[in-house]
Amino acid sequence: MEKRLILRGVIAGAVAGLLAFLFARIFAEPVINTAIRYENARDAAQDALDKAAGVAVPDAGPDIFSRTVQANIGIGVGMVFFGIAMGALFAVAYAVCLGRVGNLKPRNLALLVAGGGFLGMYFVPFVKYPANPPSIGHPDTIHTRGNLYLVMVLCSVLFLVGAVVLGKRLQPRFGNWNATLLALAGYAVAVGVVMALLPQLGELSSNVQQFGHHATETPLPLTNSEGAIVFPGFPADTLFSFRFYSVAAQLLLWATIGLVFGPMAERLLGPRREPAAVPAGPAAQPAAL
Repeated sequence: MEKRLILRGVIAGAVAGLLAFLFARIFAEPVINTAIRYENARDAAQDALDKAAGVAVPDAGPDIFSRTVQANIGIGVGMVFFGIAMGALFAVAYAVCLGRVGNLKPRNLALLVAGGGFLGMYFVPFVKYPANPPSIGHPDTIHTRGNLYLVMVLCSVLFLVGAVVLGKRLQPRFGNWNATLLALAGYAVAVGVVMALLPQLGELSSNVQQFGHHATETPLPLTNSEGAIVFPGFPADTLFSFRFYSVAAQLLLWATIGLVFGPMAERLLGPRREPAAVPAGPAAQPAAL
């Protein structure tokens, strides 16, 4: 049974990944191109300042893959495989929850697990460390940023599992509605404590040494030796659009997983119909001799 559920989760994840890629290709890719143009123009302005100051400017190496390959094959394959991985994890979580979170119909349980996946694995970590387009983020902090995001994801998922267990234990005493509210409140408090303890990206030591104290790594206006702005900071509307489409793509992915997986799970888990018995006819008359 578990293998059949996982197979259906993989199928749902592949469909969801494909749809999320199409959405990102249409809506998010133009924003990414805008961010890349900003990055290239800012690098050129920085190189000009360095040359004027007598600082050697290293030659930029060639791109291994063109933007066409990255925007179509690279992102497409990545999104589909990501969807497959999330679909498999979703199916495992579905199998664990099956029969343990109340008498829910297969489709309702699928939507509930998909909502939990979106909340725990993406949206809550996004609140602390939101997605950023190219040109945001410094190379010296990439490993630290990745580790912090992974910690946020793990804590969010573990606290969400704990909230489900807590809700089940509180259900006999407080009822379904109140137990759910208490479990969600506990989850929010635990996540809030972790968010308060984890540092902001702009407060990482390497960022403070080079750029001072800031909340994020969003590029500020570039200034020359006299303090005059020679290149603007990263456009706020581009940053908002990228983050908005990132959330929308993930919401589409998880919603598709739940909606596609639900009917397949319902057919698999539904009661099997026994073949109808053939009614007995009148007793056969003995053959005439």
